[in-house]
Amino acid sequence: MKRILVTGGDGQLGQCFRQLALARPDLRWKIVGRTELDIARPEACRALLADWQPDVCFNAAAYTAVDKAESDEAGAWQVNVDGAAQLAAACAATGCRLLHYSTDYVYAGHYNRPLRETDETDPQGVYGATKLAGEQAVLQQLPSALIVRTSWVYSAYGHNFLRSMLRLGRERAQLRVVFDQVGSPTAADDLAVASLQMALAPVAAGGGIYNYSHEGVCSWYDFAAAIFEMAGIRTELLPIESADFPTPARRPNFSVLNKTKIKETFGLQIPHWRTGVRRVLNQLEPVSSNNSQT
Repeated sequence: MKRILVTGGDGQLGQCFRQLALARPDLRWKIVGRTELDIARPEACRALLADWQPDVCFNAAAYTAVDKAESDEAGAWQVNVDGAAQLAAACAATGCRLLHYSTDYVYAGHYNRPLRETDETDPQGVYGATKLAGEQAVLQQLPSALIVRTSWVYSAYGHNFLRSMLRLGRERAQLRVVFDQVGSPTAADDLAVASLQMALAPVAAGGGIYNYSHEGVCSWYDFAAAIFEMAGIRTELLPIESADFPTPARRPNFSVLNKTKIKETFGLQIPHWRTGVRRVLNQLEPVSSNNSQT
């Protein structure tokens, strides 16, 4: 029975792995949060890997507070770079296969076609810079590691765009959402399933960088409109430009990922983003008719 280790078990992707573990009792799982494993502590990484001897490790631990990272570069670097490197080194020492998560924020912002893994990188903020450095640190320690760049991740758990829109849509009669940032939403539960398929594939499938997001393209405005439509929320939605909603960190204007490499290498069937939204909404409590009126 293969042993599976998941770090970052309290985050939204980690929570999805907890649900996946229930559906895959043929595997032996150990899912840990930061209180159980701080990946930035090398001795903790070495001790856990040496003691438990996992076959596969999914590193879902990350500093993901994009705006906060602009004023906390040291904190973001500690987790996204140093921690990732320490975990990769521990995996290398024990022969464990590692799948590490990265982001569309690493890419340069001048493309107007789906982004390939070989495209130029030029992160525009601290978060993206630390995730790119983390990729490099992981592959330096463990060249066979799988790096998955993903985008616009949401789930039924934690803080994310879908859950925020549901809350705000119930509270307000009108919302303004940017329309000039375009990408592909990704349901974290599908990402977890795809990750497991990748990690259990023959090692000959190869390490390196792979893009994964759901199929299809939308803006944040379109994403919000779909959420409201499927949830029966009647809040008025107004499209605005990014300049009208300034944030400490600059977001990419174009984050559509080309998934040809990951589909051909691992035989993945990737659903459309609207399918993921509908399923995640069904995992949450139904929006009552009273809350959906404005």
